[in-house]
Amino acid sequence: MSTRPEILFPLFAELSTLAGVGEKSAKAFSGLKITKPRDVIFTLPHSVVDRRVVQSVQGLAAPQTLSVLVRVVKHIPARVRGKPYRIIVEDAQSTIELIFFHARGDYLELILPLGEERLISGKLEVFDHRAQMVHPDYILTPEAQDELPQFEPVYPLTAGVSGKLMAKAVRSAMDKLPDLPEWIEPSVLRDNGWPDLTTAVREAHAPKGAADVAAHSPARARLAYDEFLAHQLTKAIARAQARVKTGRITAGTGQLQSKVLEQLPYAPTGAQRQAISEIGADMASPRRMNRLLQGDVGAGKTLVGFIALLQAVESGGQGVLMAPTEILARQHLEGLRPLADRAGVRVDMLTGRDKSSARRQKLEDLTSGAIDILVGTHAVFQEQVAFKDLRLSIIDEQHRFGVQQRLALGAKGTKVDVLVMSATPIPRSLELAQYGDMDVSTLYEKPPGRKPITTAAVPLSRLADVISKLKAAIASGRQAYWVCPLVEESETIDLTAAEERFKTLRAALGDGAVGLVHGQLPPSEKDAAMADFVAGKTKVLVATTVIEVGVDVPNATIMVIERAENFGLAQLHQLRGRVGRGEAASTCLLMYQAPLSKSAERRLGIMRDTEDGFRIAEEDLKMRGAGDVIGTAQSGLPRFKVANLEHQSALMATAHQDARMLLQSDPALTSSRGKAARILLWLMEQDQAVHLISVG
Repeated sequence: MSTRPEILFPLFAELSTLAGVGEKSAKAFSGLKITKPRDVIFTLPHSVVDRRVVQSVQGLAAPQTLSVLVRVVKHIPARVRGKPYRIIVEDAQSTIELIFFHARGDYLELILPLGEERLISGKLEVFDHRAQMVHPDYILTPEAQDELPQFEPVYPLTAGVSGKLMAKAVRSAMDKLPDLPEWIEPSVLRDNGWPDLTTAVREAHAPKGAADVAAHSPARARLAYDEFLAHQLTKAIARAQARVKTGRITAGTGQLQSKVLEQLPYAPTGAQRQAISEIGADMASPRRMNRLLQGDVGAGKTLVGFIALLQAVESGGQGVLMAPTEILARQHLEGLRPLADRAGVRVDMLTGRDKSSARRQKLEDLTSGAIDILVGTHAVFQEQVAFKDLRLSIIDEQHRFGVQQRLALGAKGTKVDVLVMSATPIPRSLELAQYGDMDVSTLYEKPPGRKPITTAAVPLSRLADVISKLKAAIASGRQAYWVCPLVEESETIDLTAAEERFKTLRAALGDGAVGLVHGQLPPSEKDAAMADFVAGKTKVLVATTVIEVGVDVPNATIMVIERAENFGLAQLHQLRGRVGRGEAASTCLLMYQAPLSKSAERRLGIMRDTEDGFRIAEEDLKMRGAGDVIGTAQSGLPRFKVANLEHQSALMATAHQDARMLLQSDPALTSSRGKAARILLWLMEQDQAVHLISVG
């Protein structure tokens, strides 16, 4: 069934099929990303107004929205232009002033005639000890009381879409909702006390109080779960299809790998050994590898990746390691060279800066197979770059590469295995949302010998103290990074701040002691400044942006982050991970401008409390939300209309389990629950998954 089932046609019809929605208002609805009745159903109210009628406003706290029956006592027209028209009304026990701006007297006399009773509903406020209501939301005759909703849902609105129009569209869309078969596993439904879909939709749109618009209300939780389940089914189907894709058996002899492992100064951690064996098994199997290797800063991903590259070489093939920037690529090359020498394999690097003759030679050596392992940047995607036999492609910091680029890299060889590495620990819920179609290996432990880093928060007012401490550390042979503030989203202002700080430090520490790198330096100057720091010629490296500091300098033991309150948790953690790589104890100083906001105080507190990147990632998710944690639009994070990744991660994990179990027992989705799940996929616009399963 790879065409949309007929039962869903009404929900995917034109928006103008809804009552009250014409061509013009349909256009206005698009401002809320609503283009069809289905979108209206999944646009839920964000709050609710209690409009139950009270006897009197006497003694009630203001401001609050309420409804009350009143008698009209007096009209007081405005004497001066621009002043309000006032109408005095009385309820059972007290007097209220109704205030109208720019209203015509004859119209007000018509809707609020003297001596008559009216039901008014609106926001009650107190001004000069007098109860007032400015422009009531409802003015009804006592007979029309049924027109007043007891609880009024409040929807997101946009220009051209009023609350009344939205409410009308919702009612009309709900009339089009067919009775759909149940796709949720009965035990999940029962254990959570969730209603069926139709009841959930009706209850979610008719909240009776704040508890009903909360994410954990049964109706909302059920609808969130439907979104998560459709999403996890799609990921699981894509994953199953990827597994069916025949790969090539890349089985190593283990000779080159053991040469490297035997000569390491330390034994790999248990987590590294586990990851090496998982990746090795994937590569040796006849299906294509599609695996994520994630770990904390300094957890030793590069070694794991290199062992996998050696397996490709042992089987007679080649490997490529892609980095998002030239500095990171160069660092990988420096790190891998000594290991490659031990194994007797040739590793080389290709970037956009390779010039004609040297570049030509590299391309020839790649095609002939003389280069075993290539480290590269985006330059590797170019058409002229051809391998003799590419078996494995590793992508480092994959969130900086688009999906298209990943596919382009796979096309450089036949049935290439793919390993994606991320040094940004990902909370479990996001891992499922973003990488649910991949197998995951996680490095939880740090290699032996990594020393803890002392982290302290210091106010900027103590700048002079920090500089004198720095001076003493440098005198004893240490090196330091000084990361300049993210002043604004403007490189020029950031740059000015960095240049000022560079001058201050140079004056205090001596001319040749301080280097500077920033985003606007020509690559050759940036590399030279980096090289001087790596070689120990400069003692302090002043840097503007985070990524410039991708180097590994074991002698650098101090990290100063200026205006640390402007950085996100993940960024602070990444920066701190640049020190603590050598024998000596390391320090990270978070310099802040007092007073701190509550959230900045919490961020700096978390940094002082823990070095565990996974805990930091979870906290970051709670504080900032999923989109900001992952960043870029190409992150592959789904957009949910009802579900909330930050607060409903447990539901995502249940959906993950449920989707896998369903596909294990019914891979083609042909059972009655399987067919219902197909309808869910169509309803949640996961058409691609339905096509995959139909083709599969």
